[in-house]
Formats: sequence, C-alpha cells, structure tokens
Amino acid sequence: MYTDEKLKKLRDIIKDFESVVVAFSGGVDSSLVAKVCYDVLGDKAIAVTARSETYPAYEYEEAVKIAKEIGVPHMTIDTSELGIKGFAENPPNRCYFCKSELFGKLREIAGEKGYKNVADGANLDDAGEYRPGLDAAKELEVRSPLKESGLRKADIREISKYLNLSNWNKPSYACMSSRFPYGQSITEEKLTIVAAAENYLRNIGLKQFRVRHHDTIARIEVLPEDIPLLLQNGNRNELVRKFKDIGYKYVTIDLEGYRSGSMNEVLISQSNKKG
Repeated sequence: MYTDEKLKKLRDIIKDFESVVVAFSGGVDSSLVAKVCYDVLGDKAIAVTARSETYPAYEYEEAVKIAKEIGVPHMTIDTSELGIKGFAENPPNRCYFCKSELFGKLREIAGEKGYKNVADGANLDDAGEYRPGLDAAKELEVRSPLKESGLRKADIREISKYLNLSNWNKPSYACMSSRFPYGQSITEEKLTIVAAAENYLRNIGLKQFRVRHHDTIARIEVLPEDIPLLLQNGNRNELVRKFKDIGYKYVTIDLEGYRSGSMNEVLISQSNKKG
C-alpha cells in the first residue's frame, strides 16, 4: 500500500470520531494521531499532555513544540503516577495503573468539553508486545486509530515524514518507570538519578539509549554501533566519574545493546520455566 493510501485509511477512520481528545506525549505515534485528527476535525480535536514525575521536562518541552507545529489546541494536565495505589511497588502490570489514571482523566475532559472520543497512539506492533496499558484502553473505550488502520511503527514514520512532521525520526521513548526491574520500588529520588544519567548520555550526542537502574548499578543500553564511543578511554573515564557523582556505585554497559522493553525479558524467562 502506498503512503497516501495508508494516510487515506487513517483519515477515514478519524473522520468517524467527529470529535476527539488525543493522549499526546510528543512522541512519533501520538504526534501523527494529533496531526491527522487536527487536519480532519480541526478544532474538534484537542491534544492533552500529562505532566508527572515519570515524564522528563525535555519531553514535555518537545510536546509543546510539536503541538505548536501542528497547530492543534493543546492542554496540559498534572498527574502523579507515584500517588496511584499499586504503581510505585512496580508490579509487572504497572502500566495498567498508569494508563487507567490517564485515560480516566481524559474521559473526564471529553465529558466536560463535549468531545465524543478519546484516542491514543497505540499501533499494530504494540499488540505483539507486553503492554498492560492496552487493557486499560480497552476498558475505557479509548480508540487507537493507528492500530485500527493496521499501521506499524515503520508505516508511522513513513507517513509522518510524508506529512513533514519534524519529529518523524525521533528515537522511541518509554516512560521513565520502565528503567526499573519489576518489584523494585519507584521513587522520586531514583527517577531523578536516572534522569540525570540519561541527560548526560544525551548531552554527549547519543540518540537511542536507556539507563536501567539496578539499585547501585547502572546498566547502560546503547545501539551496538555506539558502544565503542563509550569505551574510548577519555569518554569511559568521564562516564564512570559522572555516573558515580550522580549516585551509582557501579557502571556497566549491556553488550547486547539497546532493545525496547528489555525489563520484560525476565517475565518471558519466568514464563518459559513455568511452561
């Protein structure tokens, strides 16, 4: 299917929404949803960004920038994942609690302002991953136009580029809570440490990375081709010094490299053992 045909299918689905509140993080997926919703529905579409402890300031600034670029009406609300019962204990279904809170608030906004639907940026690839948040979306009848259109991540970037969205090639990003092993409690202090470590990696020019927080150990995931950059003697010494200043006792590089959802690997391993 050609790019314009994929876009037409997405537009046709969104046209049926009539009016919509878009869960807008500023990432590639939600940006495309917001863009097409605004193009099709005009001011009957609004993008809503939730600020919280697990959402870094630079991501929020990017969301504000992209919303202005699109022209879509943009609203910011404050949430506190750490205040949600069950979230801070970091169980495997942690994302369910977060998304239930978020989509519940967006449903309230839709009801108060007269919007008929709430939409998110979930896509077809998400259905093949461990995503407890999808259950919350289903329960609260949140629409997922990218998934309904049969669009995968590669399609979304392709269409975003076609529409001249400036963030079409933005590296994938996940909530900061994904940096912690399941069962390890999440606190503001730990989130601050991880954010500082990741800011350092960003400032030295890396694009795709994660700092996984294992108590006193930082496990750094970067693209395999970027591993040599970290190991150059000057860079290595500076990296170790900086991470220890931040609060880590040990600094490691994961030789398998960056991969989305690496904390879920322990769940797969446990499931295989039970099987």
